[in-house]
Amino acid sequence: MQFKAPELNGRRRRLDAALTTYDLRRIAQRRTPKAAFDYTDGSAEAEISLARARQAFEDIEFHPDILRPAAHVDPSVEILGGPSALPFGIAPTGFTRLMQTEGEIAGAGAAGAAGIPFTLSTFGTASIEDVRAAYPGGRTWFQLYVMRDRDVSYGLVERAARAGYDTLFFTVDTPIAGNRMRDTRNGFSIPPRLTARTVLNAIPRPWWWFDFLTTPKLEFASLTRTGGTVGDLVGAAMDPTISYEDLDVIRELWPGKIVVKGVQNLPDAVRLIDRGVDGIVLSNHGGRQLDRAPVPFQLLPRVVREVGRDATVMLDTGIMNGADVVASLALGAKFTLVGRAYLYGLMAGGREGVDRMIAIMRSEIVRTMSLLGVSSVAELEPRHVTQLARLTRAEPPRSE
Repeated sequence: MQFKAPELNGRRRRLDAALTTYDLRRIAQRRTPKAAFDYTDGSAEAEISLARARQAFEDIEFHPDILRPAAHVDPSVEILGGPSALPFGIAPTGFTRLMQTEGEIAGAGAAGAAGIPFTLSTFGTASIEDVRAAYPGGRTWFQLYVMRDRDVSYGLVERAARAGYDTLFFTVDTPIAGNRMRDTRNGFSIPPRLTARTVLNAIPRPWWWFDFLTTPKLEFASLTRTGGTVGDLVGAAMDPTISYEDLDVIRELWPGKIVVKGVQNLPDAVRLIDRGVDGIVLSNHGGRQLDRAPVPFQLLPRVVREVGRDATVMLDTGIMNGADVVASLALGAKFTLVGRAYLYGLMAGGREGVDRMIAIMRSEIVRTMSLLGVSSVAELEPRHVTQLARLTRAEPPRSE
């Protein structure tokens, strides 16, 4: 019998005990004020879109091959002209330093250590240049919203290009702000406003408030106005008239790869691939915009059948386990993005928490691939996965 030495570092002890991203979520919920946690954890309206997306990943059946040794699994991929050590990257998330003060710098540093891409949001709380400095020489991507003031968007595109970002995510699913009811009920605003409720909620979380009040003030990549609710800020910045003409203008400005993020139906996917974009992301914005929107994972097989397995089709929304990533790859996705899982790790333990999230996801990916009998991502095929259907799906009517 051997005695294990106790871990005296509280943060490391918490993170070592986390075996899943849901474990990280529970730690994050304990350690983060309710308004900030709910901003991350919540989605729009009745939160049906997010629940369906997660349920869709649970409603799969894997079909492993037997007597096919996969002792050495390689989960790396080539995506958008460069390597990624894992078949997922960090999705763009806004207001990230409100979740935990290390924010995007922690995310970019962890992505760099893992050899995966990191995507900075237009509403990021670290500058384009600082994020690039935290991940020099690696895969940094920039997510762009087209703003009412087009010159602001154009300036961000030029800054990201100068800083060495290799891919631009042109985001199309946010013409206006979704109705995120948890934020409304919590009175969530930027910057946070102190009320009797927030003071009471802060009492068991003094470390969060100490960090928030003693670290540099929040700065946004594009916004000069920072007062008001999240809905107010997004609504003031977004432009519901965004169109294909804007996509054409941005393509002229951007020297690298361009990906359209927020595709939610088959005709749009086909139209974009035919127009020659470098890739698309099937996404309903994590359920944070239109509730009851299509589930990207359920849409994936139809899109891949129509545009071909050679097209760069990526996926986000609802991914909480490495098995979700493997299932997406088997059904034709070239890559996946994780947002909430990353933020749960960040809130649970800063940079170390993000490292832990990546390690958990990597172990789940490798174990799932090994149990399926595949040694590389290229060996994954649709025959490895069946999507079990809870809902009766009727095809949407085609416009004439």
